[in-house]
Amino acid sequence: MALRVLARFTLHRLVKSSCKKPVSSFPKPKSRSFSTPVPFTPQSLNRKLISLADVFRRYGFRTSELHDFLSKNRFLLNSDSSEIEKSLNILLSLKPSQEFLVSVVFNCPQILELEFLKDWEMGLSGMGISNATLLAIQNVLQISWKFGLGPEDLSRCIQRLKGLGFSDDTVTRVLEEFPMVIVMNEDGIRERIEFLVGNGIDRNQIDWIFNLFPGILVHGVQNKLKPLFDEFKELGFSLDVVRREILRDPSVLGLELGELYRCLELLRNLKCRVPIKERIYSEGAFRAGLEVKRRVDCLCRYGLIRRDAFKILHKEPRAILYAIKDIEKKIEFLVHRMKFDVLWLVDVPEYLGVNFEKQIVTRYNVIEYLRSIGGLGDEVGLKGLIKLSRLKFYNLYVKPYPECEKIFSRFTGDVEAKNQHPVGMWKLFKPQTYPVSKEDIKNIKSFMESFV
Repeated sequence: MALRVLARFTLHRLVKSSCKKPVSSFPKPKSRSFSTPVPFTPQSLNRKLISLADVFRRYGFRTSELHDFLSKNRFLLNSDSSEIEKSLNILLSLKPSQEFLVSVVFNCPQILELEFLKDWEMGLSGMGISNATLLAIQNVLQISWKFGLGPEDLSRCIQRLKGLGFSDDTVTRVLEEFPMVIVMNEDGIRERIEFLVGNGIDRNQIDWIFNLFPGILVHGVQNKLKPLFDEFKELGFSLDVVRREILRDPSVLGLELGELYRCLELLRNLKCRVPIKERIYSEGAFRAGLEVKRRVDCLCRYGLIRRDAFKILHKEPRAILYAIKDIEKKIEFLVHRMKFDVLWLVDVPEYLGVNFEKQIVTRYNVIEYLRSIGGLGDEVGLKGLIKLSRLKFYNLYVKPYPECEKIFSRFTGDVEAKNQHPVGMWKLFKPQTYPVSKEDIKNIKSFMESFV
């Protein structure tokens, strides 16, 4: 029944779209195609859809996802169901994983072309790489289909990389992050290696650098790496400092030109307490600039523009000291739990500089409780939630409602206040007493009489 509904729904979408423009035999501008387009009657199209959906369903594809998949990839209708099934079997032989099969078919359905996959029936075991991951195989198949490559091209690429000293793990990482390496020549890769070695990087560290940052293959030597090292020199960093930071984190090589300068400029203009600035610069100016860059990237991932991200860090330098995962946790809580837009951080950057558990969560729970019982006269915004001092927040929202004492952790009865001094310490500060004699009393009286 579900397949009939799926076929009827997809048939309606196909017929409707076919009235607007002719059906192309293949979505890519390539010479090959599944087969010659065949005109379908509504009845034959319905049977075709049911047949294809049945094949995909047997291989673990969910029925709820198939109607969109078949509607967007109409070229599959020109292929026989038996050919699709053979293609799926070949894909499973490359990586016997249901997750791999679904992922690669949904991301690149064109590789279901049987003529293309027949070249890959031999598998990957004979190509010199035994630990190929799901992502690496998927990227290799997509690039191979796009550029008309075959297993022999992948095999030559793997041998080139191994000939340059890369381990199996590094080869896999490169294929995951930069599969275009298949069409790169050996001289281009060697040029990047020699540039790093020429700038003081030990040749034994090259494999490790490419493993952690395969993106170095994206950047050319003359148009990116050399100008980047020149910029480091202009900023006053010695080659030893740059080399140390690259070995610590090779993603330094992915910095855009001028990016580190902008981060260091923000640090120079910071207006904050000396202890905070000392902690920011504790590992040197280069590392401090990188930490600013990472937090800017983190904020931009949530939809902020770079100008606003720099503005937030300039107003709230404490955010530079928090780990990335802590900043992400705060933003996730702000957006998904508190239902505030991320742009509120531009107006209230202090949100990123306060303690998450002690201040953000605790205050939010108090406000939510008061809102649920109708105890709020006016709505409390993010500014009122964060910028109030602890004592003022307590006096406004906790003290009038005894039940909020349990939520506001500092004032709960379960929390025992710590004494400022050990028990009995007050006795040491008690003034020493002396016995008073009759002569002392007489002297006091005579002294007081002199003022009368």
